[in-house]
Amino acid sequence: MKPIRVTNIVTRMIVGGAQETVYLSCREIDQQRYPSTIVSGAETGTEGTLIEACRSEGIELVIEPSLVRELHPIKDPIAVARLTDLLRRERPDIVHTHSSKAGIVGRAAARLAGIKHVVHSAHGWAFNPTQSPARRSLYETLERGAGFFTDAIVFVAQANLDAAKRLGIGRPEQYRIIRSGIEVDRFARRPEDRASVRAEFALKDDAFVFGSVARLSPPKEPYLLVEALARIAPRHPEAALLLVGDGEYRAVTEQAIARHGLEDRVRLAGLRSDVPRMLGGCDAFLLATRYEGLPRVLPQALAAGLPIVSSAVDGTVEAVEDGVTGYLVPPSDLDTLADRMCRLACDPEGAKRMGAAGLARVDEFSSTTMVHRLEALYTELVGRP
Repeated sequence: MKPIRVTNIVTRMIVGGAQETVYLSCREIDQQRYPSTIVSGAETGTEGTLIEACRSEGIELVIEPSLVRELHPIKDPIAVARLTDLLRRERPDIVHTHSSKAGIVGRAAARLAGIKHVVHSAHGWAFNPTQSPARRSLYETLERGAGFFTDAIVFVAQANLDAAKRLGIGRPEQYRIIRSGIEVDRFARRPEDRASVRAEFALKDDAFVFGSVARLSPPKEPYLLVEALARIAPRHPEAALLLVGDGEYRAVTEQAIARHGLEDRVRLAGLRSDVPRMLGGCDAFLLATRYEGLPRVLPQALAAGLPIVSSAVDGTVEAVEDGVTGYLVPPSDLDTLADRMCRLACDPEGAKRMGAAGLARVDEFSSTTMVHRLEALYTELVGRP
């Protein structure tokens, strides 16, 4: 069969959920059958970058400097024009855009370039409850407009699909759910990781270590995890917290640690390339977040056999089964978060049972499953008359 050429457009290749999905899909897809390219903006940040990882894997990557994350009255029209020119030259069979900004700009360019098949992946929405009504309305309107020239809209979570349907973004016949996949085997717990991580961060072997892997940014509320640890510290002197990640809220998090005198109980690991090993050093996983698509770090924690305490927002409720594989708590609810952490620390054997229950269902989130479903979607679209 003739190869189906795919151009993926994403705003930036930082270390983040949407970007890791794009990277893995291009790395694992059958490049002979579905030769895939990534077009990305040049922006990076404290989160780290996947640009070198793409290049080392031989993934074709084009950097377009005019493609930026925030709305920009000058750069955005330039990005549309330059992407249109690129797509006219390359003539891919499918343009696949990812996340909101690249989705708007990239789909406009695909339409102007006359690309026949356009896919958009909504890894989450640019609009969220924390925004002003005017800004939220603008993003919703842009998404509705872009939906008219999209063949398929891919969602990583049912909650995002439901929001699209409620707001009139696209049409139900366009909708597909394809989970953001992870390398399940890579996150399998290794016995040696527990001791090596605890030795590296001077954590006691018998400590009950809560871990979190997330950007230290406002939506992730890393300081809330510190506040919750402070709540349970008097009852659980063995409890500790290992935070993996970096971002603009590092200073805020450090201030919370100092305020509660938890310097000997909280470790800020910064950006790490050995996240599976970090998870292997923990006894439970925490995610405090105000809004999400379906965060990839939750399946990663499941694959590591960890019980999870997570905010019940958007797709998190599809990754965590409350009371079975962990606990779901209302977002920003410090009391409930601390209570569920306390339950796990009080019952280490019960926590292990929850972790085992999560491990049993993690294949739903494998990168192999994701890539097979993407290949089927691409074949379906190109095969249409």
